[in-house]
Amino acid sequence: MLRLAVPNKGSLAASAAQMLREAGYRQRADGNELVCRDPANEVEFFYLRPRDIATYVGSGDLQLGITGRDLLADAGGPAEELLDLDFGAATFRYAARPDTVAGVADLAGRRIATAYPGVVYDHLRGHGITAEVVRLDGAVENAIGLGVADVIADVVSTGATLRQAGLLPVGEPILHTTAVLIGGPDRPANGGAAALQRRLEGVLVARRYVMLAYDTPTDRLEQACALTPGIESPTISPLHREGWVAVQAMVRRTEVHRIMDELYDLGARAILVTDIHACRL
Repeated sequence: MLRLAVPNKGSLAASAAQMLREAGYRQRADGNELVCRDPANEVEFFYLRPRDIATYVGSGDLQLGITGRDLLADAGGPAEELLDLDFGAATFRYAARPDTVAGVADLAGRRIATAYPGVVYDHLRGHGITAEVVRLDGAVENAIGLGVADVIADVVSTGATLRQAGLLPVGEPILHTTAVLIGGPDRPANGGAAALQRRLEGVLVARRYVMLAYDTPTDRLEQACALTPGIESPTISPLHREGWVAVQAMVRRTEVHRIMDELYDLGARAILVTDIHACRL
């Protein structure tokens, strides 16, 4: 049976559970459950602290896991990223009080407070900078005000918490993070692990794409197909009405209304959009 680690609480946990349900997997009904078994799919889900997931997967005790890219990088173990799950996006970056640190070069000799020492050490080492890393557990925005540090390094979503603490970002982001599917060094190459990854890939495609269907005159078919090339190629069927064909193609959800307008201007009619709930490409 495949064993997979899932975040146990917070927004990351809620989004992961929703994605797994969309992929056809059973999830726990009670938020306090620590284990959920899905006998039909031969998967066992273990609900753990997001920070611990890379450790369990890297050790081989669990074959797969869902966690943040920042937490995977901080763990520094053998677990590796398999798939970007496209939720929980944020940046990991330095921040300080205005006019105290202008750029990364100014970090030399400073005290940097963070809950992600592995990420910070790697970044400083890569830039040849020596600084003192102060490890804290949890929020670090108050570390400068309390005199513990000169700079902080933390995950930033909107920047509102930094502004409330009177801090500004320093330099470029250290890391762009998001939720990721990770695997251990001894995970099976096929079977349940491969099937789960394919299902999640299918969910991602279904979220990003819709199915667009329309009728178009044959003398404008090439122009229409240029607007809707699809994934492999559009599906084209003849209509009873002479000189017309029906076309179906997958298009990006974010672009669908622009494409519909352009198709209509081209002469296409009966333009319909359908959600995709699942797919395999």
